[in-house]
Amino acid sequence: MNEPDQEFTREILRKVRQIEIKSNRLVSEVLSGSYQSAFKGQGIDFEEVREYQPGDEVRSIDWNVTAKMGAPFVKQYREERELTILLAIDISESTIFGSESRTKRERLAELSALLAISASRNGDKVGLLLFAEEVEIYLPPANGQKNVLRILREILFHRNKTKKTNLNEGLRFINKVMRRRAVVFFLSDFIIPEFSSLEEEDVEVQFYKEISSTKRRHDLICAQIHDPNEISLPKVGFTTFEDAETGERITVDLSNNEFLEEYAELTAKQQKNFSRKLQRRGIDIFKLSTNVEFDKALKEFFHLRKSRRS
Repeated sequence: MNEPDQEFTREILRKVRQIEIKSNRLVSEVLSGSYQSAFKGQGIDFEEVREYQPGDEVRSIDWNVTAKMGAPFVKQYREERELTILLAIDISESTIFGSESRTKRERLAELSALLAISASRNGDKVGLLLFAEEVEIYLPPANGQKNVLRILREILFHRNKTKKTNLNEGLRFINKVMRRRAVVFFLSDFIIPEFSSLEEEDVEVQFYKEISSTKRRHDLICAQIHDPNEISLPKVGFTTFEDAETGERITVDLSNNEFLEEYAELTAKQQKNFSRKLQRRGIDIFKLSTNVEFDKALKEFFHLRKSRRS
């Protein structure tokens, strides 16, 4: 192995260890019990049928057995002791942007570490899906600390084969491969443009079709990462922007107040519409920024899920 490879390996180990130490502390100090209360108890397996007793839910009656036996029987279920967690992460080139100290991809890695370590401590299996324009890596759900460390390493240092975003491809893979019900965290910046052509409209329609299918099969949570300079552009005069996924460049005058106001209004409208469409389908969305610590917000999000389930 040559020297650059050795240096790269040391950098991988350093960053993975750094995130692991921070995440272990946050899980212990902030998220202790929150993960379990938000997700445990929702998975159930069929166990047996037994005779109906006064007070049993009418909806639990097994009508086929009831017809055969000539008396009412109900289905009994037992709680799953182990959940399956899937971290499905958009690693397209737009996630390498960060206007301050950390990129969107690094923040997604931190969130993934919190979720993976929380799941591992509760004895749950964790899997990983990395996708951009196509699926690039799939690690089937597994237990153990080694699995968690491999997940962190892949999120931080996997070198993309493709640059563009194809959310539909990630969703299609989940719907095809994940047969058993799982808790799916779908992590992306969800930068969805204004759909101005029939082709783009078809992509949007397909996205909501695929994500609705994922929601029916799994407990789906969307985690959306953004950078503050994507929401509100800085007032810095003429600036050239380059699309990380297509290479397209555009120069705009960021001292123009009218342009800045229109951009902020359009961005806010797009985000509001996106959140509303997900909520209408019963999909939870957790939002985080590159410049704000999210551990307390994540704890509140878990508690909100618990209260809704109760």
